[in-house]
Amino acid sequence: MPTPNQVNASSGDVLLLVGTMKGAFVLRSDKDRKQWEVGGPYFPGRAVYAMLYDDRNGRSRLWAAVNSSFWGSYLSSSDDFGKTWTEPEAYGIKFPQQEPAPAAAMQDANPGASAAPDANLSVKQIWQIALGHPDEPDTLYAGVEPAALFKSTDAGASWALVQGLHDHPHRPQWQPGGGGLCLHTILPDSSNAQRLFIAISTGGVYRTDDGGENWQPRNQGVRAQFLPEGQQYPEWGQCVHKIVSHPDNPQRLFLQNHWGLYRSDNGGDSWTDIANGVPSDFGFALEIDHHNPNTAYIIPLESDEFRCTPEAKLRVYRTTNAGESWEPLTNGLPQENAFETVLRDGMTGDTGKPMGLYFGTRNGKLFGSADAGESWNAIMAGLPAVVCVKSAVIN
Repeated sequence: MPTPNQVNASSGDVLLLVGTMKGAFVLRSDKDRKQWEVGGPYFPGRAVYAMLYDDRNGRSRLWAAVNSSFWGSYLSSSDDFGKTWTEPEAYGIKFPQQEPAPAAAMQDANPGASAAPDANLSVKQIWQIALGHPDEPDTLYAGVEPAALFKSTDAGASWALVQGLHDHPHRPQWQPGGGGLCLHTILPDSSNAQRLFIAISTGGVYRTDDGGENWQPRNQGVRAQFLPEGQQYPEWGQCVHKIVSHPDNPQRLFLQNHWGLYRSDNGGDSWTDIANGVPSDFGFALEIDHHNPNTAYIIPLESDEFRCTPEAKLRVYRTTNAGESWEPLTNGLPQENAFETVLRDGMTGDTGKPMGLYFGTRNGKLFGSADAGESWNAIMAGLPAVVCVKSAVIN
């Protein structure tokens, strides 16, 4: 197998981590973000649904969630910007083994049953990797399918199931969405080390206020359009696609639903519809402006049946007033025959000033903006289907 291209990064450089259905790529640019060097493909032929850069506690570490037909879904890391990666067995995200209940007891409780319900539970896919709270420099989280949350407190050397969520009484009734029963979004509250949000398709948003011991659904006002009339606002069971918040105002969250676009100003206790003037309130991608808690970005799709950009125009929509209104950003993006799809982790923003904004499509195109979306350039084309784009600025 040919040796993949490599990149070298130094302080002030910008990284783009691109996960695709057939491998991962690492791109590097200087602070101007005009020219990009490309490293990869890494893990060629394997789907990489999640990537992350961790620069806390003196580290400079890349993470990738890799799907292999032989190894299954596993985490791999690199401390040299992709030149070398750890072997699959290095980091284990696995459900604890459970002893089957005694046959006689099982028969008494449920005639015909032969084993405990979770006796053979296994990780089908790792959907997300996320940093812990700001004062937890060695904490990482991982979200998996079937929907569960794992936590590491030693920078990824070991992982433990967050039992409080796993034991939630709603869990047996969660149903898979189109992509499976996945815990795909992990959002720590920057002001409260005990508070964490997660989103599950199709469980909805859940929040813990005690470090993961207990979890409450936080979906009031979010519509589950696939349910019968009169039952579309349940306590839980919504197909949430993405949630984001800004560290300066963690009580305000934005939410992109299977159908619906929402904002909460009270930490998820209730949600308000903010789909004001967008061509569709269906979509996946959602990002916050890292310098302005009132500014967010979405990429609408036509519908759940036709998951392409409306009117075949590739438009990023931006609000600068917390969802009161939205404006299309199109300068440099194709506005004809652009049948593109951008998934929930397909858009990201960096911390540069102005913010860099990037997204990748299922058609293998990667676009970038160095001026917070005012203008766009094609960074790459011909990639495998893009499922994840993450960014970082090297300190």
